[in-house]
Amino acid sequence: MNGERLGVIAGGGDLPKRVAQHARSSGRDVFVLGIKGFASPEWVAGFDGAEVAIGEVGRSIRLLRQANCKEIVFAGGVRRPSFSVRNFDVRGALLLPELISAAAKGDDALLRVVVRTFENAGFRIIGADDVLKTLLAPAGPYGSSHPSASDWRDIRVAAKAAAEIGAMDVGQGAVARDGAMMASEASDGTDAMLGRLQKGARSGVLVKRPKPMQELRIDLPAIGTTTVREAARAGLSGIAVEAGGVLVVDRDEVGRLADELGLFVYGFTPGELA
Repeated sequence: MNGERLGVIAGGGDLPKRVAQHARSSGRDVFVLGIKGFASPEWVAGFDGAEVAIGEVGRSIRLLRQANCKEIVFAGGVRRPSFSVRNFDVRGALLLPELISAAAKGDDALLRVVVRTFENAGFRIIGADDVLKTLLAPAGPYGSSHPSASDWRDIRVAAKAAAEIGAMDVGQGAVARDGAMMASEASDGTDAMLGRLQKGARSGVLVKRPKPMQELRIDLPAIGTTTVREAARAGLSGIAVEAGGVLVVDRDEVGRLADELGLFVYGFTPGELA
């Protein structure tokens, strides 16, 4: 590979760590840029790399070039920064008008600006699932439980709602209970949405699916064990994700934990929603 390295731009959560570890164990040389305030410094320190502020666009590009990174992966969660010039380096500040305009349209529009900026700098952007093929949600159950007939009613309601908010570039998830919408994901993410739910009798389903026309290389929806725990805490009966369109971190552990907590986790196909 002529000394080429994989650059991982890491936000919060377990996903960037898993991507970096898998790439290294597969024989790739990895360089990690941990985004300050989001990526855990403890695991980032185990890789060659650096910590960068979210607005340090020019510095990030320079570090990736110096490390001879040709391909880069964006992985992990971040929150929108304050679009103040003092939070950005010179190259980032030059992008501010475009970032502000895109942010008014939604997160996906904003991420497209980020992707285009790094592509124009000469990098190839790949998805986390390109590195870790097993991350993409398969069809079918992940534990021993399947959705019931009433669960399927909730899945269809929540899946429709998720598609509608996704088309508005708002979020990627929704919850339905007893055939009615209960909550939809906002910019603060899935866990925050679940945290707002009032716990009731075990019923209701969280559905996660990608936004229509989404930039799939940088912001695929994801679930993991934390999602399962939060869904159980909220009293839901299960989680349904669109097969091939959602990242599932630690799929075996997700299935095991779902069985332990009495939930189902299921990968649905579009045909099952008809």
